[in-house]
Amino acid sequence: RAGAAPARGPRQLSVRTSEVTEIRWLEAFVAVAEELHFGRAALRLHTSQSPLSQTIRKLESDLGTRLFERNTRSVALTPAGHALLPRAYRVLQEMRLAREAAQTEVAGIRGKIRIGFSGAVNHLTLPPLTRAVRRLYPDIELDLTSRVRTADGLASVANGTLDLAFVGFPESPVPSVTARLVAREEIGAVLPLDHPLARETSIPLQSLAGDDFISPPMDGSSAMTEVLLASCMAAGFRPRVVQELSDPYMVLTFVAAGVGVTLMSSGIAGIIPSGATYVALEDPQHYMNHAIAWSTENDSAVLAAVLAVVEEIFPNPLG
Repeated sequence: RAGAAPARGPRQLSVRTSEVTEIRWLEAFVAVAEELHFGRAALRLHTSQSPLSQTIRKLESDLGTRLFERNTRSVALTPAGHALLPRAYRVLQEMRLAREAAQTEVAGIRGKIRIGFSGAVNHLTLPPLTRAVRRLYPDIELDLTSRVRTADGLASVANGTLDLAFVGFPESPVPSVTARLVAREEIGAVLPLDHPLARETSIPLQSLAGDDFISPPMDGSSAMTEVLLASCMAAGFRPRVVQELSDPYMVLTFVAAGVGVTLMSSGIAGIIPSGATYVALEDPQHYMNHAIAWSTENDSAVLAAVLAVVEEIFPNPLG
């Protein structure tokens, strides 16, 4: 028996090394699957393209199937790749939670919280949360991702790539995702300063029916776009959108440049660039419902701590 002990050690080390290798393979696979570009994925993983390609080939060899169709111009997931992706997300999430749980057991609440937000429209909701978390939990690392539209944010918290996302309150339930209302703001018009109605205190929305509009993407991913369309349709017209932009502040900038007008929640009135102005709309009023979303399947202690902060600093805007 005395001679058997040394043999157990190397076998256990081999298993641990194999598990670490497989985790790194999955991290490489997820990076390429999300970027669909080996060069960008390599930059994201702080490596070079050749070792990354070798890692993907090793994973494919181990699984006995191709995960990507690739040529000199494009990279695409194969059916096997599509099938593996949600499972890879789950494995990486479990590893992160296991690491976080071990650290928390030793040193209290510590770890990383990954928060997605849109941009300018969250300037009144994101900072209060991040400041409060930094004050109450200095050992929690904040990982912030901007330009996250509502559809992307809901999908990312569902698959575990984000812990929290600031989104427009979803009209329909999303499996495994909970959303909490954190703010409710009136919708108003943002006009160039030389617009004929720019000096009015309020205007009927119908008065903008003949204007060109700047909008967030019209592909269904943005809650602000949905509010803009619904408001205009209720006023009896469909807006003539001449430019779509994913960054909310760039929408405001294009309005300031005189390219068109837009609708935006009232909270942005204080950060509008020079060259544009915010004008309230007459009744009937429309609203943007700002929410924060997370997965009910995410049992992270860090997430639970941050959600407690959310409850403390964001009273229900509907009372």
